[in-house]
Amino acid sequence: MNSAKKFDVLRTILSVLIALAISFVIIFLVSEQPFEAIKNLLIGPLTSKRNMGNVVESMIPLIFTGTGVCIMFSANQINLGGEGAFHMGGLVASIIAIWVTGKFVSPVLALICAGLVGALFTAIPAIMKITTSASEMVSSLMINYVALYFGNYMLNNVIGDPAASAASYKLSEASELPVLVDGTRVHLGIIIALAVAVLGYVFLYRTKMGYQLRITGENEEFARYSGINIVKVILVSQLLGGFVIGLGGGVEMLSPIYSRFTWTSLLGYGWDAIIICTLAKKNPLYTPFAALFLAYLRTGASIMARRTDVTLEIVQITQGIIILLVVAEQFLSKYKHKMIAREAKAALKDEEVA
Repeated sequence: MNSAKKFDVLRTILSVLIALAISFVIIFLVSEQPFEAIKNLLIGPLTSKRNMGNVVESMIPLIFTGTGVCIMFSANQINLGGEGAFHMGGLVASIIAIWVTGKFVSPVLALICAGLVGALFTAIPAIMKITTSASEMVSSLMINYVALYFGNYMLNNVIGDPAASAASYKLSEASELPVLVDGTRVHLGIIIALAVAVLGYVFLYRTKMGYQLRITGENEEFARYSGINIVKVILVSQLLGGFVIGLGGGVEMLSPIYSRFTWTSLLGYGWDAIIICTLAKKNPLYTPFAALFLAYLRTGASIMARRTDVTLEIVQITQGIIILLVVAEQFLSKYKHKMIAREAKAALKDEEVA
């Protein structure tokens, strides 16, 4: 690991520690039992099998969406349509799970279709940018609401159960992903998510297309003059990233958490993905660790809110501070330059000795 990468890791860790320290100060200011609140925040998720299971359950959609956004953002395409792709993936998976009842066919077909609709959804802003030079950030942001209102239409007019309130017909039991740990809702999705993160890393860092994608993201003009097909790279990045996110939506819907489609609002996983991508430095291999941190923090905050007088909003403060520090180019930049200079001097000295 070179000095620049070491610095990025150290800066991220330090950002997390500073954010937690500030959060602790706020807890001391607002709580009548600050030590109990901090104890529940930090240790609460470890106090029972169920709480630990909640952490793993929360990780699963974060890994999928984080990996998908890492792939899309690596091409420097700020596609914010992950929220809609996740929503559409869950919707399509639920439709298939309602109508297809085969034990193996139902979940496999549902997940494949969820990924495909996610890919199609995130490709729309990319196609608009290529053909009309429309901003992918603006178009992808707006298209999330297309997903939301289309999902609500389908729920109210096509798959809605008249006997249930704002819920679809029941998903077939054959489509549910199996539980891996008794006493929790940890399911097969965690294995699929980890496999997707590894495959995402292999694609970005071990394939020719992944290399072209990263080069395009770092310097599009250089990539163009090097003979890289920019249009192809942009489309591949958005299609693949969207497929992963849509797949995540399908996995979430087929988990033991849901028995019906009930998503009448966007769940926020698309925005969480940007936090995961930022912490992981656009490297899919690090998304499980970033997802673990965020899921652990939120589970601890939920336990803290139930047992003490501190509300869940403390997590939002912590997340905001972390992102501000991680993306701030000037934060510890002086030490980064010193670290790189020290490594260069050491390398030069070794060459002179040789």
